[in-house]
Amino acid sequence: MSEQQLGRKTVTLREMAETFHLERLTGDESTLDRVITEPDVNRPGFELCGYVRDTDPQRIIIIGNKETEYIGHMSEHLQYERFPNLMENRSPCIIVTRNNPVAQIMLDIARQKNFPIFRSTEDTGRLSVDLTTFLDEKLAIEETIYGVLVVVYGKGVLLTGESGIGKSETALELIRDGQTLVADDRVDILRVHSKLIGTAPKLLERMLELRGIGVIDVERMYGATSYVSRHQIDMVIHLTHMDNSPEYDRLGDHIRETSTILDVEVPTIALPVSPGRSTSVLVESAVVNFTLQEEGYNSSQIFQEQQRSYLRSQNELRKGQGKR
Repeated sequence: MSEQQLGRKTVTLREMAETFHLERLTGDESTLDRVITEPDVNRPGFELCGYVRDTDPQRIIIIGNKETEYIGHMSEHLQYERFPNLMENRSPCIIVTRNNPVAQIMLDIARQKNFPIFRSTEDTGRLSVDLTTFLDEKLAIEETIYGVLVVVYGKGVLLTGESGIGKSETALELIRDGQTLVADDRVDILRVHSKLIGTAPKLLERMLELRGIGVIDVERMYGATSYVSRHQIDMVIHLTHMDNSPEYDRLGDHIRETSTILDVEVPTIALPVSPGRSTSVLVESAVVNFTLQEEGYNSSQIFQEQQRSYLRSQNELRKGQGKR
């Protein structure tokens, strides 16, 4: 593929606290600059019982109703013994949900360690899901690919190919035909769980560069439906120059190729282009055919089966004529 760049994002407690409107109970202003590195959260049931062997100390700790009730039945001795394990140096913070009370011993130890404890009015399950989703995006590994991302009949299509092959011009034709632009020239890609999400850099949002014309604002020219800020990447179409030397597949019965982006395998089609071929129409046709194959309809296999059936019928006809 074309040139790629990799990077990893970070998120601070300050950003998280502001996003979820958390009340800070302990920890001074400097603790808000602590960096979160893991998107998952930890409900510390085993840790409160004294089992800490398999604990990931880099996760945010969530204390909900059950943990709060259990802490209320712990002796002071056990609290002094087990709370420090929750505030291990690599743990970013503790969040107490549903506006539950916080044990005084926990607050005292946190103040001694200058360790941040937050409180939220949110339900434990809701906060855990929202926080994990938030951190998944903020901490996702990002890859930049030079190409064009468009949405064609609901599928996110990443157009790649060498400079000047016509990716942006193809995107413009697709937009005029009712399809949607996500990003032109540079596509920033995040892996969220097992899905790839593509966006445009802030500076390039809604913009499409056309040689000889310059940069155009597709949303202003073609309406609000011509642009979307982000979309899942479902397939890659790699544009190549038509060449007389290679044997291009004419039936579409070849094994589907893939491209690897952030360790995710993405179905990939190599599409030869040349003057006189409508690349946008070819892209739309490739997407529709891809969608039909996903739904279990493979026109290539059906054609080959019809071909075999025809040949069998012809052979039987010849045999029948030979017996006369």
